[in-house]
Amino acid sequence: MYTGGYAMAAAPRETALDLTLAVPSREAVRARVELEVLQLFDECHGGVQRYVRSFGIEAGDCEDVVQETFLALFRHLLRGGGRSNLRGWIFRVARNLALKQRERQRRKMRFAAPGGRVPDRIDSASSPEERLLADQRQAQLHAVVRALPDRSRRCLQLRVEGLRYREIAGALGVSVGTVANALAHAATRVRRAELNAAHGS
Repeated sequence: MYTGGYAMAAAPRETALDLTLAVPSREAVRARVELEVLQLFDECHGGVQRYVRSFGIEAGDCEDVVQETFLALFRHLLRGGGRSNLRGWIFRVARNLALKQRERQRRKMRFAAPGGRVPDRIDSASSPEERLLADQRQAQLHAVVRALPDRSRRCLQLRVEGLRYREIAGALGVSVGTVANALAHAATRVRRAELNAAHGS
């Protein structure tokens, strides 16, 4: 081809090697996903564990559910699944797995007698009367939370774990507006219970 006396340099062509280097290897992708999951595990493990326990899952099974949740996350990301609102995704999967485990647990323990509850802690610095009053107030608040509608209770639990409204909505599969209404309802009930406890009613 005539170019007015000037030689045209040929455009560089991509070789198979160039294309191979441009695409991350399967091992590199897997290593990156593993790192991402480990970071999320460090950030969310405690909250997910408490959330799973709130479904009444026995301590021995709770960690299994948590591990299964993060294994599901690993598989999800390895398949190229979406990364939008991953904290909400984690808690939604944990909820589904906890519900399945609770059903298995109920079938397994159908004829077992309920066990006693060990107090979380004993404050030796306070008097027996003060401990009794504190225990009564705590029991009242726990009763109020347990009496909340399921959605309000779950929204409150996730909010306590530090999730934002959008993350809670993703975890429960509802709108942000629904989360806001549920939390407002829960907060009103809890505040009323606190006032009643403070006035001894």
